[in-house]
Amino acid sequence: MHAFPLLPLISVWGVLGIILGVILVALVVLYFVGRKLQKRQANAEEQIQSMKQTVSLLVIDKKMMRPAESGLPESALSQIPWYAKRAKMPIVKAKIGPQIMSLMADQKVFEIIPVKKECKVALSGIYIAELKSVRGGKIPDPPAKQSFFQRVFKRNKAAK
Repeated sequence: MHAFPLLPLISVWGVLGIILGVILVALVVLYFVGRKLQKRQANAEEQIQSMKQTVSLLVIDKKMMRPAESGLPESALSQIPWYAKRAKMPIVKAKIGPQIMSLMADQKVFEIIPVKKECKVALSGIYIAELKSVRGGKIPDPPAKQSFFQRVFKRNKAAK
């Protein structure tokens, strides 16, 4: 008597066929989900471009923080999808005229926007889409990407 009575019935090729079939179904599902998300992103980008306006603001602070603790308006928080509510987002605290506001920024803009300087930005609602100019100088270059090992060695030096 065998410990696994079904083992002689299923060959190695049968098991590989089942695994290959599952992988194939997963890839097809990911393809269609990816296309749907791409269309949604293109639609959102089109809306941002249509609502864009140039505004002058003074950047007070910028941080990566969760939406719940960022100080964004309640109407903006309610529109954030459930899977993004726990992720950290680029938040910029800025003074626009007499009013201090918390704004979300594009990741590329967040990296180069200077703190404690007046900037002209393309603003779409509460989203900073583009950095147009910086008062008293040119737009800074984005910081160079660090490799994994550079980040690890930097952390080790800071810990010592």
